[in-house]
Amino acid sequence: MSEVNKIDVDALETQEWLQALESVVREEGVERAQFLLEQVLEQARLDGVDMPTGTTTNYVNTIPVDQEPAYPGDVNVERRIRSIIRWNAIMIVLRASKKDLDLGGHMASYQSSAAFYEVCFNHFFKAPNDVDGGDLVYYQGHISPGIYARAFVEGRLTAEQLDNFRQEVDGKGLPSYPHPKLMPEFWQFPTVSMGLGPIASIYQARFLKYLDGRGLKDTKNQRVYAFLGDGEMDEPESRGAISFAAREKLDNLCYLINCNLQRLDGPVMGNGKIIQELEGLFKGAGWNVIKVVWGSGWDILLAKDTTGKLLQLMNETIDGDYQTYKAKDGAYVREHFFGRYPETAALVADMTDEEIFALKRGGHEPSKLYAAFKKAEETKDRPTVILAKTVKGYGMGEAAEGKNIAHQVKKMDMTHVAHLRSRLGLQDLVSDDQLADLPYLTLEEGSEEYKYLHARREALQGYTPKRIAKFSEKLILPEVEAFKPLLEEQKRDISTTMGFVRALNVLLKDKGIGKNIVPIIADEARTFGMEGLFRQIGIYNPHGQNYTPQDRDIVSYYKEATSGQVLQEGINELGAMSSWVAAATSYSTNDLPMIPFYIYYSMFGFQRVGDMAWMAGDQQARGFLLGATAGRTTLNGEGLQHEDGHSHILANTVPNCISYDPTYAYEVAVIMQDGIRRMYGEDQENVFYYLTLMNENYHQPAMPEGAEEGIRKGIYKLETVAGDKAKVQLLSSGTIMIEVRKAAQILSEEYGIGSDVFSVTSFNELTRDGQDVERFNMLNPDAEQKTAYITEALSDAVTVAATDYMKNYAEQVRSFVPSSNYKVLGTDGFGRSDSRENLRRHFEVNAGYVVVATLSELAKRGEVEKSVVAEAIKKFDIDTNKVNPLYA
Repeated sequence: MSEVNKIDVDALETQEWLQALESVVREEGVERAQFLLEQVLEQARLDGVDMPTGTTTNYVNTIPVDQEPAYPGDVNVERRIRSIIRWNAIMIVLRASKKDLDLGGHMASYQSSAAFYEVCFNHFFKAPNDVDGGDLVYYQGHISPGIYARAFVEGRLTAEQLDNFRQEVDGKGLPSYPHPKLMPEFWQFPTVSMGLGPIASIYQARFLKYLDGRGLKDTKNQRVYAFLGDGEMDEPESRGAISFAAREKLDNLCYLINCNLQRLDGPVMGNGKIIQELEGLFKGAGWNVIKVVWGSGWDILLAKDTTGKLLQLMNETIDGDYQTYKAKDGAYVREHFFGRYPETAALVADMTDEEIFALKRGGHEPSKLYAAFKKAEETKDRPTVILAKTVKGYGMGEAAEGKNIAHQVKKMDMTHVAHLRSRLGLQDLVSDDQLADLPYLTLEEGSEEYKYLHARREALQGYTPKRIAKFSEKLILPEVEAFKPLLEEQKRDISTTMGFVRALNVLLKDKGIGKNIVPIIADEARTFGMEGLFRQIGIYNPHGQNYTPQDRDIVSYYKEATSGQVLQEGINELGAMSSWVAAATSYSTNDLPMIPFYIYYSMFGFQRVGDMAWMAGDQQARGFLLGATAGRTTLNGEGLQHEDGHSHILANTVPNCISYDPTYAYEVAVIMQDGIRRMYGEDQENVFYYLTLMNENYHQPAMPEGAEEGIRKGIYKLETVAGDKAKVQLLSSGTIMIEVRKAAQILSEEYGIGSDVFSVTSFNELTRDGQDVERFNMLNPDAEQKTAYITEALSDAVTVAATDYMKNYAEQVRSFVPSSNYKVLGTDGFGRSDSRENLRRHFEVNAGYVVVATLSELAKRGEVEKSVVAEAIKKFDIDTNKVNPLYA
């Protein structure tokens, strides 16, 4: 817009418009005013008027003073309790630091956010009870000392536990951050690494709606809170799904972003204003945005600001300067902030420097925060974000307050500790003689503060955070016989992906757990042959289906419904994984066990969402991840970024991830049934499963008698191929098993060499078993020595293993293989587009290479002549000069 067009050519007309708006707000409320403005703007857009691009408001509180509800609590008692908790939070870190164990720790983050949490603990956070799962809270990771400090004051943690902060090895300590794995009855969600909390909380809120939509649980009174840092909002995971939250109308979700203007190294946005940027971002995405910028002291100054200069000054001051002001003193603020304009200097002329410096930011004012949380609770059909401005290290004075170093401060000298005591008003509880002891403070039983704290939590259903470690419902689980059609020989060639789909259908129809199954797909249902589920059980959509799908006239048409069972996430692996984690931990968050199956391109599994897979392990997830179109050579035609040769190696890095690479449909069925038993049966093991599935069709035989135990443990003999000159052992998994079985026939028919062919359903599980046995034997030299399962299964004959994964996958078991001649073939190197036949030749894992590898190992033993190996190389047209596929 040009400067000419900004000139007011009719001030009277402008004033009439403004007065009309003011009248509507006064007489009919802000909602009516908002509606009218939206209508005017829409008409202006239709008439071709150039619309303003900004979506931010003035740098002041969103909720006007006259619309703030009365604060329901006792401000003075709450301040006293909050001060004691803030003191204890710092003592936890200081006492740990005195041990000189280089433990680290963070103090400044909680000091900036203490008011958020205390307002919620006293007035909002509902604890889990017998009726519902309570509110689900994603605590900002670095504030854990504050939550421990409150739990200590409540009597839920001991001083010994606090004294062992970040000292967990001997079982008495507290973890650095929220870790359900390490505190299984306390923390609900892990929120470090940064960015995990935001995206996980969105899909957690959606999962509550899903449960309600399907009629499995009434979740209408449950809310999800996510406490985040303004620096954390730089993470793509923090921002990437916010439009999804608005689209799903997640009015059960509330973000509180602690805008202390600092990340670890310095300002989040020194040359700008992070609150304004975030306001524009979330408003544009469709969220309800509530800014809590200034405390009540500023309300008086803004009311006196008849010239509008203070508002102008607030709008134009950048975050780098705001940070500096809180790191200085009142005299500095008077000169460099208020002193910028005569009008603003006059506003504080009658205030002392101390009074100026005592002006609070909104995030430290309980009444402002209560108003924001209450507004969020009342907002319908959209999520809410509260942008609360605070000071990093609030109350810590020269030690950290408002300084770039604040995040890393873990030690304070006695001068600073004494200053903190004074700022918190705790001189009556901590004498000068006690100061050096860094004492923890408690509430005297029967005191006003003691009764108040416990009464507030009783009114909110009990204490929190609290996690349910095991669900109470007893599920009736299917036996292996339920999958009988898959245990028999299949009438036509199918892939293991199709075998999985058939097994999934068995589960969906199961009377005991069918309703608990949650299929999750990232826009590849048709790729995996799962489109039949669209019609059968429907796709969940909170809005139902307001259109007639193009394929309505076919059996497997695209059907969306509020009661749909499939979670169709679109092209969004992070979102799908977040949904999977929400479902996989529903046993804990809702005392309602759900059994999720997330199926995706295996290449985009652990590689794309590795941090979230680790989060799933920490959060004690239970469920199935299915890496379909798996292996380096099975997905012919797609190329480098689709062909997976390493997901099993990545899966094995997560300690409670159980991974399998099944070859046949009956193996898939046995593994799935056993996984359900382990995770949802009597023992309720905290493990989750990763299975790779193939898109290649081949013959699916019946399950050999007695194979079940070996399938579960990782290896069993599939077949014996006769031969009279020598005997070898051939190991394989997945689709390369077809090449290995071809090789066994060639070795028998053309070389007279017999083979025992073993299906290795999990080299990872065999490795873990072998390493566990080795550890036992080392630490128990006088006990009867154990033997690894794979060692018992194999002999000392020449052994060759070939898989569609990197050599490291099968190499793991080398020390447990009895034979000194153990040869591994694998698919090291980048994938590429071509036919399966050519890819297997390129990666040297086809039948010809298996034959040559076997003959080569036999030649080393002198059981065949070297000339036989050379002749085989020629026979299978192997180019000995071609580049190693690792470097190709």
